[in-house]
Amino acid sequence: MKKVLVLCTGNSCRSIIAEALINTFLDGIEAQSSGVRASGRVNPHAKALLKEKGIWRETYHSKVIEEVIDTEFDLIVTVCDHAQETCPMFPKPIPRLHVSFPDPDGKGEEAFEACYEAIKKELLLQVRAHVKMV
Repeated sequence: MKKVLVLCTGNSCRSIIAEALINTFLDGIEAQSSGVRASGRVNPHAKALLKEKGIWRETYHSKVIEEVIDTEFDLIVTVCDHAQETCPMFPKPIPRLHVSFPDPDGKGEEAFEACYEAIKKELLLQVRAHVKMV
């Protein structure tokens, strides 16, 4: 099982959505998510969308980087520019992939749906390809 960390700033929307999509649609890959400045909450619109899609898990929550820093990941994925710029150093070198998505926080449900679809369409293929190379 390959392990992927999805990193964002607040770990409330994009990274949680990406974590759920990877865990649902990419066999052999286990994703976790975290924030470089975790908000401590999952955005209610993101949670509702993932529940509607049938891929919400009660284990999903907003995590600070310290909760996952000692995990041996095969790939780190940053889904916002701020996370890419401020991604901390991990104990061992880890390959990285950056694909930025607009933040739906503070916008309507359609922004969350668009974010979900963009991550599903753009990120999953790239994660699968990168993990195969490691």
